[in-house]
Amino acid sequence: MRKRILPSVAAVAAASFLLAACSSGSGHSASSGSTGSTDLLGKADFNEQPYENLKDGGTYTTAGSFDGDDTQGLPWNVNTSLTGSRVWAWYNPDAITFSPTGDVQINKDYYTSAEAKTVDGKQVVTITINPKAVYNDGTPIDWHSIEQTWKVNNGSNKAYQIGSTAGWEQIESVKQGTDAKQAVVTFSTPYTAWPSLFSTFINPKAATVENFNSAYSNKLEPAWGAGPYTVQSYDPNSKKIIFVRNPKWWGRTGKLDKRIYLDLSSTPAQINAFKNGQTDYVGVNDAESLNQIKDVPGSEVRQGGSPFEYSLFLNGKSPILKDADVRHAVLAAVDRAQIAKIEFQGLDYSEPLPGSALYYNFQKGYQDNVSKVLTSSADEASKILDTAGWKAGSDGIRSKDGQELSLDYILYGDEPLDKAVASSLVASEKKAGIKLNIKTIDPAQWSSTINGGKFDAILSGNRSMDPYGSFGLSDFYGSTSENNITGVGTPELDKEIAKVSTIADPTEQVAQANAVEQKELALYGMLPLFSGPSIYGVKKGLANVGATIFYSPLPETVGYVK
Repeated sequence: MRKRILPSVAAVAAASFLLAACSSGSGHSASSGSTGSTDLLGKADFNEQPYENLKDGGTYTTAGSFDGDDTQGLPWNVNTSLTGSRVWAWYNPDAITFSPTGDVQINKDYYTSAEAKTVDGKQVVTITINPKAVYNDGTPIDWHSIEQTWKVNNGSNKAYQIGSTAGWEQIESVKQGTDAKQAVVTFSTPYTAWPSLFSTFINPKAATVENFNSAYSNKLEPAWGAGPYTVQSYDPNSKKIIFVRNPKWWGRTGKLDKRIYLDLSSTPAQINAFKNGQTDYVGVNDAESLNQIKDVPGSEVRQGGSPFEYSLFLNGKSPILKDADVRHAVLAAVDRAQIAKIEFQGLDYSEPLPGSALYYNFQKGYQDNVSKVLTSSADEASKILDTAGWKAGSDGIRSKDGQELSLDYILYGDEPLDKAVASSLVASEKKAGIKLNIKTIDPAQWSSTINGGKFDAILSGNRSMDPYGSFGLSDFYGSTSENNITGVGTPELDKEIAKVSTIADPTEQVAQANAVEQKELALYGMLPLFSGPSIYGVKKGLANVGATIFYSPLPETVGYVK
């Protein structure tokens, strides 16, 4: 599962608040995005501590952006953001999580067991729910929650604004097991990533179309939640959220007295709040911010690998970008190495240019699929356009049949790093005769802009919530997927994507996923640009917070070391 984060390059600091971040020549490097150390690739750094090592009490305060479109919290909603879903996770079930390397972890406060077996040739997952489990409103957590989560996500009711049906549509039935506290899930075809489907679930009262689509937008619904913490207060004006221990929780008591979230959308505001002791954690992604927080008294810097990936997306439904040759040329002209230099300048960090949207270079199964279908240079882009009949004018900008080759690039806010990346894109596209116009939009409009297709080109990011990269094929490339913001894809490749998700052998599945991704990348709807490091300033003694990669710490395990 992937969660979309703010399309702003600098927004990784804001979006990860609850995680526990002009070329001189025409040729572009294909092997290295920047100079610096590669030591952080795949590394976790979050002061991992067992529950028993933490003291009772204390407050943990962070800041980020929780405004406009970024407030949708329901994890399966097409408009959900990483920020919104992480707020949701602090007062709703976390039943299955993953270790930093992707190992499945069952939270027995919710599921006493969850296992898959083959029964009569079909994959059957049996989930046994903790007898004590109950929502805050008194509704029992039982097999109906699993059933309702499946029904809202399987695509049978088009009124639900879901992000993806992947996995859910392969479920044949959800039935009661030995009693109401057991759900038996039968798949029509194998789905090896089943733990990602049942990492959380929905209260049946939230599963109506109206509630699913809008109840969690700029609103919190603690009565429908469950877990060690609940919402004490939420100010819809200031966006300040205070979580406190939940008296209705049956499991391990949360270590913190309070968990406070402040809405500070700009990076300077977040940095200042951390320096002033107003917050206990801040994400940074540039050298200037790192220099400001690295010597803050009583704090430390935690750095590691990143489960984020940023890509350039082209709107295949935009009139000028319906032409695959134009999309091909636009992506070929991008100087990814230069963008990486801008992003990582002063961080002593380097990474290979990403070759896949499915897997990270530190994961088994990763391969560079981009280089197999794209040669990056202004000269290559120019050749493509020459062949397609786009002629350069006196100003160097190409046109065809009276139409200028001009695109709008959406920029959110005025972060210096984002503006520098935008300027690099403008310069590299111009060398191929493509005019890229920077159009600045209020960050609060990011989700409606992306999901509404109100762009030609846009830089956006995704955060991997689990290690199952192959199952990202549908989200990124499915021609009918709501998560595929490019609209680029084909029914024929959709069938190949569907086949990949049914392959039971992991090695074969990864191989086929890579093969299909190469074909999808050759449609030139999107181009992976970079991942970057995860860098955080954290109050000393704060445990289970920082660069976690695939790990999402349970709320009750966040606290301060004894």
